[in-house]
Amino acid sequence: MRYCNECLLPDSRPNLTIGKDGLCNASTGKEKRNIDWESRLNQFKDLCKTVRKKSKSQYDCVIPVSGGKDSTWQVIKALEFDLKPLCVTWRSPARTPLGQKNLDNLIGLGVDHMDFSINPLVEKKFLKKTFFLMGSPAIPMHMAIHSVPTNTALKWGVPLIIFGENAAFEYGGSSKLSSDWKLSREWFKKFGVTNGTNANDWSDSNLTKADLQLYQIPEFALLEKEEISAIFLGYFFNWDPIETSKVSQRNGFMKAEKPVIGIYDFADVDDAFIMAVHHWLKWFKFGFTRTWDNLSIEIRAGRLSRDQGIQIIEALGLEEPTKEIELFCNYININRKAFDKVCEEFRNPEVWSKNSDNKWIIKDFLIENWTW
Repeated sequence: MRYCNECLLPDSRPNLTIGKDGLCNASTGKEKRNIDWESRLNQFKDLCKTVRKKSKSQYDCVIPVSGGKDSTWQVIKALEFDLKPLCVTWRSPARTPLGQKNLDNLIGLGVDHMDFSINPLVEKKFLKKTFFLMGSPAIPMHMAIHSVPTNTALKWGVPLIIFGENAAFEYGGSSKLSSDWKLSREWFKKFGVTNGTNANDWSDSNLTKADLQLYQIPEFALLEKEEISAIFLGYFFNWDPIETSKVSQRNGFMKAEKPVIGIYDFADVDDAFIMAVHHWLKWFKFGFTRTWDNLSIEIRAGRLSRDQGIQIIEALGLEEPTKEIELFCNYININRKAFDKVCEEFRNPEVWSKNSDNKWIIKDFLIENWTW
C-alpha cells in the first residue's frame, strides 16, 4: 500500500490515486485556494434567478436533509438567497434523539418538510441483504437519500435539488466528475456509494422491483427533459466541515458529547448504527477507518500536520464501534459471531496478509508500532 505524502489516505481507498509526486487526487487544499469563489458565487446567484422562473410549484428547490450539520448549512444557504425550499428526509431506521432534535431545529428555520418512511420490513430485509452480499449496510441508505428527493422534485415540478459536497472532489475522483457542479448519472454510479448498483439490481422473489421502487433513482434523461438539475452546493461555496458546523451551530444545531465515529463531534449524530458499521467495514476492505478521512480533511485544510495526524491515529488505536455493532446486530437479528464472519469474508487479500504469528497485518503500514 502507498500513502499520500500530504494526507493519510492509502491508494486502497476507492477512486483514490497517488501520482508520481506522491500526492493523492483528494489533496485539494492548493486547488481550493486557486478557485475563484467570487465568480462561483455570482454563478449561484444567476442559478437562483433561473430556478425561480422555472418552478412549476410554490417551491424553488428540494433539499435532502437529515438534520445533520451539512443539511442544516444547505438550508441556511438556500434561505440566505431567498429560495423557497421543500426539505425532504429519508427517515433512517436508526435515527437518534439528537438527530430528531436537530431535524426539528432545521424545520424551525422556516421550511416546509416531508419526513419519508419506507416500509420498515422491506428496509430491514434490503439492508440485511446488502450487508451479507456486499459487506455494505449503507447501500439502501445511499440509494434512498438520492432517490427520495429526486423523485419528489420530479413529481412536484421543482427545478433544483441541492446536495452538499461533491465526494469526487473532496475524497478523490476523476477530474471531470470532481469539477462538475451537477450530479450526473456517471457520478451517481461511481460516487453514490451503492457499489455501482441500482435498486433493480437487488430484486428477486423475496424483494421485488415494486418493493424497491422507492430506492430507484429516476432516469437522468427524464430529469433533463423536465429541466431539473441536481447540484452540489460545495461547488459554489467552499465546503469545510468545521465551517459548516460553526454556521449550523450558530443556527441551533447541536453536536454530540463526543465523536460517534471519527474525530468530529458534529458528524453522524443523527444515526445510531448504520454509518458506524459502514465505516468499520472499511478497515477490512481498505485498511483505514473514518478517522483517517477526517484527519486527512484537517491536514488538507492546514489545521493539522501529517505527523500530528499519524500521532492521533497511533494514540486512538483500533476504534471498534462495539456499541453500534451490537445495535446493528439486534436490528437485523444476527449474533456477533455471524457479524464477524461477514467482516472476515470481506477482508481484502490485496491489503491484508498473515504474519509468522498467524495474525492479520498490513505490510508497510503507516503506523510502525501498531498492535495487530
